[in-house]
Amino acid sequence: MNVIEINQLTKYYGKHRGIENVTFSVEEGEIFGFIGPNGAGKSTTIRTLLSLIHPTSGSATIFGKDCFKYGNEIRRDIGYLPSEVFYYEHMKVLEVLKYSASFYDHVDYTRIQSLAEMMDLDLTKRIDDLSYGNKKKVGIVQGLLHEPRLIILDEPTGGLDPLMQQKFFELIQTENKNGATILFSSHILSEVQKLCSRVAIIKDGTIIKVENIRNMQKHNYKKFTLEYQGVIDVQHFNLEGITNLTVDKNVLHFLYKGDINRVIERLQGQSLLNILIEEPSLEEIFIHYYQKED
Repeated sequence: MNVIEINQLTKYYGKHRGIENVTFSVEEGEIFGFIGPNGAGKSTTIRTLLSLIHPTSGSATIFGKDCFKYGNEIRRDIGYLPSEVFYYEHMKVLEVLKYSASFYDHVDYTRIQSLAEMMDLDLTKRIDDLSYGNKKKVGIVQGLLHEPRLIILDEPTGGLDPLMQQKFFELIQTENKNGATILFSSHILSEVQKLCSRVAIIKDGTIIKVENIRNMQKHNYKKFTLEYQGVIDVQHFNLEGITNLTVDKNVLHFLYKGDINRVIERLQGQSLLNILIEEPSLEEIFIHYYQKED
């Protein structure tokens, strides 16, 4: 069963494109990634899906119900963390969370306490005394306090330090094991790769790929940076799978897709000072891995 089904969803702001013909589905019990650069259309898709804004055309269902006809009913079973969180600043954290809980039936207030402890959130502080990261924690607790069947996260880790990000990932995995379906939107590829089984990739308002994460990792580019002691012989790297090769003084940069051992073989006997192999940026993947989609 698909918890989310989006079909040809389009949103224009006057003549300006928001999203165009966005189509993908999220299966029940899945942690599904939704990824693209900032401004690609992730938040517009999510806000339209939640019927916070009305689409120009297309359709979307959650739990098998039309999002635009039954939005109020559907949202009772959804936990939503927007990319930016805003609150009444004069209120205390606990007051905000209790107010949020009042919109749902049968919220267990011990759950608020438990989630706050897990996220290291002080319930007694005033909202206007909180850092951006702590306000994000309030949003996380607020989105999960009613034990939603569907959790929609829009750039959830902004403002969280690395340790808190790891706690957050563990919390989301626990919610998923307890039966929640999760739509995880991010511009950070490594976050999505940690958590998700499948991913939809959006660029310029259009879905360019729905991919299994394992396939994506298998076929992904690696980014090489080689620092040489002497002259660089670029001819050594006349190798199928190498793209975007550049030389900056004694440093060679390129992207490579294929068996990494073939590149290592080319390095035998060369005078290297340093070698760095890393994941390319999301933008580089768009440019090279999906070049044929453009």
